[in-house]
Amino acid sequence: MIIKRLAPLSLMFAFSSVYATDALQARVDQVIGPLMKEQDIAGMAVAVYVDGQPHYFTYGVASKADGRPVTADTLFEIGSLSKTYTATLAALASAEGKLDLQASARKYQPALAGTPLGEVSVLELGAYSADCLPLQFPDEVQSAEQTLAFFQHWQPRTKHGTQRCYSNPSLGLFGDLAARAQHRPFAEVMTDHLLPQLGLRHTYLQVPSSAQGLYAQGYDAQNRPVHVGPGPYADQAYGIKTSANDLLRYLRLQMQPAELAPALRQAMAITQAGYFKVGSMTQGLGWERYAYPVQLNTLIEGNSPQLILQPQATQRLNPPLPAQPAAWYNKTGSTNGFGVYAAFIPSEGKAIALLANRNYPNEARVRAAYKILEKLDH
Repeated sequence: MIIKRLAPLSLMFAFSSVYATDALQARVDQVIGPLMKEQDIAGMAVAVYVDGQPHYFTYGVASKADGRPVTADTLFEIGSLSKTYTATLAALASAEGKLDLQASARKYQPALAGTPLGEVSVLELGAYSADCLPLQFPDEVQSAEQTLAFFQHWQPRTKHGTQRCYSNPSLGLFGDLAARAQHRPFAEVMTDHLLPQLGLRHTYLQVPSSAQGLYAQGYDAQNRPVHVGPGPYADQAYGIKTSANDLLRYLRLQMQPAELAPALRQAMAITQAGYFKVGSMTQGLGWERYAYPVQLNTLIEGNSPQLILQPQATQRLNPPLPAQPAAWYNKTGSTNGFGVYAAFIPSEGKAIALLANRNYPNEARVRAAYKILEKLDH
């Protein structure tokens, strides 16, 4: 790894890159330097895959308290980007014949039998199209018993499959059902089954003591130090912590899965398929996709607060659309102290990940990633 010092831009950053060309180095710095100043971000890691090579760029500090610099191995909370890992876990169970995505939820959670949510499909829960479940659980819902009671007493709001309501409870129940289908706790299936098969050695639900020194400190809107706390279905919906190194491998495998076992290759195709049309966006399992080439404004709209906070009419795609190489796949993720964005374009063999130890607007993340990727051929 080559470590370089950049000339001052108004902030001084440590910069590191693997196989980075001078042009790519300049491009990333041109975008990220002003972004960090604008958004008051303490530290960032940027990972880019292009021309068959990974490139890593690291800026600022993982912790203001001790001045630890960000590296390609620094661990960031990735928030809702975790949903793509949960979707892969469920898709792998489907590929292995352990989970029927079209089955009703009650098949895997008998306690939902006789309730409206018991009749929705596993896939509808994974695509946020079950019954307009809320973005978050109510504050009073904390225990497993309270979570189950919340679902049992849920009253229908829409006909399932007709509206997309982005929802941690929906995705959380989806992940829970996938684990129940395998008769194992979710965290165990993720940690002992999926992550090792993907070759992700520095990706965790719970950061072990041996890796605590790599765990970045997050900073909230008031610049107070913060880490994500426990909550109902936290592991399923927003629990992953990972590094730029591991995340770029994960994105590369989305485009180049040949080294993986057949069932896992099939699982990735399942997550990248299209199940519902939501405006210009096609909803997969975890991943959201757009026909490529795509305009920046289309991506900004698709990652806007409106798509997260408000119900959206959906068109069910029956049969589902298969995974498409000429597509921009993406997902944002946030916790109170972290903000990330990941995208990949299979037909171009390009991928990018932005990881920051501060939550900042999705629009700024999308703009930054788009500016970097759009210039890679020039």
